[in-house]
Amino acid sequence: MQLIENFATNRLLAERLQFQHLNELNWMHQNQQVMATLGGVRSDEATRLFIFNNLHHWQRYGFGLWVFRDKVNHQFVGRAGLRHTDVEGKNEVELAYALMAKFWGQGLATEMGERILQVGFEILKLREVVCFTLTTNKSSQRVMEKLGFKHERELIYANLPHLFYRLKF
Repeated sequence: MQLIENFATNRLLAERLQFQHLNELNWMHQNQQVMATLGGVRSDEATRLFIFNNLHHWQRYGFGLWVFRDKVNHQFVGRAGLRHTDVEGKNEVELAYALMAKFWGQGLATEMGERILQVGFEILKLREVVCFTLTTNKSSQRVMEKLGFKHERELIYANLPHLFYRLKF
């Protein structure tokens, strides 16, 4: 399987998640505003475990999360990618994304998602991808809808109410 280590969008550079990104992810994972819809602030140790688990995912499946930077000044924008996850006992491939708050509202999550879905459907030959968010996260819901995801149902995930979306190729 072809590993997609790096790629670019119109405004962003993406590189495969590595342990060298620990400081940036700690910065993100300890930001209360960013993590309010992502399960809450994480400790340094929880972020190390997050990276370890995502590196293992890359080894097992040949895809995972990427770190995104602004093309102009290489500033850390966020993380996004595809990963296997269990949803109500079913293995699904999820589009996951998180951006630093200063980059919200600029269309960057949609730009990231478009390119990641292209990789998923055209290169990885996935047939469908899911996405879910808290029922209160209207911004993320808009991103999913712009990307073509269709609302399927409500569910409880991590003991919280979520909206579940699916996109089929």
